[in-house]
Amino acid sequence: MTHGTGIAAKRTLLEWIGDLFSDEPTDRSELMDVLRDAADRQIMDAEALNIIFGALQVSDMQARDIMIPRSQLVYLKSGDALDVLLPTIIQTQHSRFPVIGDDLDDIKGILHAKDLLPLVLVQDLQGFDIKDHIRQASVIPESKRLNVLLEDFRQTRNHMAVVVDEYGHVSGVVTIEDVLEQIVGEIEDEHDIDDESFIKQLDDHTFHVKAAAEVEDFNQFFDMALDEEEFDTIGGVVLKAFGHLPARGESVDIDGLRFKVLNADSRRVRLLQVKRLS
Repeated sequence: MTHGTGIAAKRTLLEWIGDLFSDEPTDRSELMDVLRDAADRQIMDAEALNIIFGALQVSDMQARDIMIPRSQLVYLKSGDALDVLLPTIIQTQHSRFPVIGDDLDDIKGILHAKDLLPLVLVQDLQGFDIKDHIRQASVIPESKRLNVLLEDFRQTRNHMAVVVDEYGHVSGVVTIEDVLEQIVGEIEDEHDIDDESFIKQLDDHTFHVKAAAEVEDFNQFFDMALDEEEFDTIGGVVLKAFGHLPARGESVDIDGLRFKVLNADSRRVRLLQVKRLS
């Protein structure tokens, strides 16, 4: 009996491998089905599957989908003295800052906070000029594909890019961490805080919301009354409304808001676009 069971199991595996190569997937959807099947059979680790899904979806996403919008940018002014700049640098604890001239559309460059460290040894800072410490800014269109942007980051060793619209106005910035999070999931460091950074406002009616945002915080931000007892995160509320695990691009309306899936892996929704319907 044991010998027969082993043969059956072996034949099943060989048949699966034969099916994989004799009936090759013809599009991405079929490829993802094959990968899901491999994970179900424990031939592939679930986390590896999610990373593959994230990498596949990144090629369809654009800079506008994940950028830190203009309204939430933390920037420095090129004409400010060091004692004016330092409180912002210290309080936000960011590693990189856009440096502007007359307004947000006048980007002078990017300041790396670490480039100010040598000034600790300087006695006289009267001649300080931030322009002596900034690096050239990488400027990209909103439509830049994330897979291409990631390769640009790798080649240039820049980790932040300024995003502009079709008229050349600054729309926001995007970092290499933002791109990588779409592939591997949330990357947290010692400075991350769980607050409205989960919600980014793009304009008066459009927002990007991480599915991990707590329902309570979502309700407070949007002045809503979604059920806070059944689910902890807005992703759970959205999944219930869909009734299935949605793919990228699917949308559902809940209480006057339209939720569109921007990123999802094989097990959960990651990023949502939220629009007010009225």
